[in-house]
Amino acid sequence: MRSAIRTGRPPAPVHRARCSISFVFFVNGFLLASWLPHIPEVKERLALNDLQLGIALLAMAAGAVLALPFAGWLTGMLGSRLATRVACLALCLFLPAPVLVPTLPALMLALLLLGAANATLDVAMNAQGVLIEDRYPRPIFASLHGLFSAGGLAGASLAGLAVSGGVAAPLHVLGFAASITMILPAATRSLLQDQAGKARANSVLARPSGALLGLGALALLALMAEGAIGDWAAVFLREVRGAGMDSAAIGLAGFSLAMAAGRFSGDWARRQWSAASLLRASGLVSALGMTIALTAPGLVGAIFGFTLFGLGLANMIPILFGAAARAKGVTAGFGIAAVATAAYGGFLAGPPLIGLTAELVGLQLGLVAILVAALAIAAFATLVRHSAERALVMAGA
Repeated sequence: MRSAIRTGRPPAPVHRARCSISFVFFVNGFLLASWLPHIPEVKERLALNDLQLGIALLAMAAGAVLALPFAGWLTGMLGSRLATRVACLALCLFLPAPVLVPTLPALMLALLLLGAANATLDVAMNAQGVLIEDRYPRPIFASLHGLFSAGGLAGASLAGLAVSGGVAAPLHVLGFAASITMILPAATRSLLQDQAGKARANSVLARPSGALLGLGALALLALMAEGAIGDWAAVFLREVRGAGMDSAAIGLAGFSLAMAAGRFSGDWARRQWSAASLLRASGLVSALGMTIALTAPGLVGAIFGFTLFGLGLANMIPILFGAAARAKGVTAGFGIAAVATAAYGGFLAGPPLIGLTAELVGLQLGLVAILVAALAIAAFATLVRHSAERALVMAGA
């Protein structure tokens, strides 16, 4: 099914808003990736063992999950423009804390706050992105998520150079955070103003509608698959296919690059097909890729399969978040927060579930669960049809 898309040039304010939200998505990925290379240094400085570090890192995920319902309410109350600016500033302020704190409890608190700020920004910037896309003559949402991936690559690369160059972690992270903080007001002033005060006081704990529950289930499967492959693909290539460390890394790089390429081409694909058709195709491509990865006898075939899987996975979350933001009867922030909560749960649960299954039946059979998840997403892709297309119809597509 070909999607009905408006044509023409965007109004100047809308184009400027796209530039502003593109900056925010890039910066979000950039900041998160900037401190990751410093984790070993933090572990050594605080004399943490593996268990203590794992618990500390789990605090960041806990902060995100705890903040998500509040993030939806805040975005509805303030409007996505102000909520995006406030959350991005908070992320800049909290970013240096993990590399500065002197104790494990302080590290856990710092990561809890960092996770909460990131989750709030995730909801607010996605709501703003949908608002801009609804006023744009063509889809732009997938490319915004592509910019997040590009920002992560840039942040991790520059952080790696800083570490190899002997730059102290506090100096590096504080420098990045301070630089972005200074340009943030000017870079985000063109974001679109939406209606604030739409969230009810009791909407923080409101029960999601049936439509949002369905979208949340699909998002859970999508991020469960992404988290599991991110953690287990290299292990599979090394232990099952006999790859060396370099070849295993190539397999994971192929998956990551395919994810980024898929998102940057996702807006083009969205112009060709409806959201439901694209989501169904994404699920089938992912399932095909996983089938090839698990059954191809050679290393090259397995790497190709994981790459194809990443290409199929790339646009699932942008499609599902866009549909959640346009769900009837809720604010965009609440819709995204409800679906993102399930998605985060899947992302956290995926790797240990695969590990448990692999312990029982072997890693190759354990990864079949990811194949089933991709097929389930394809089977229930029509759940996004109404909400994803509603904005285009209302805009006169």
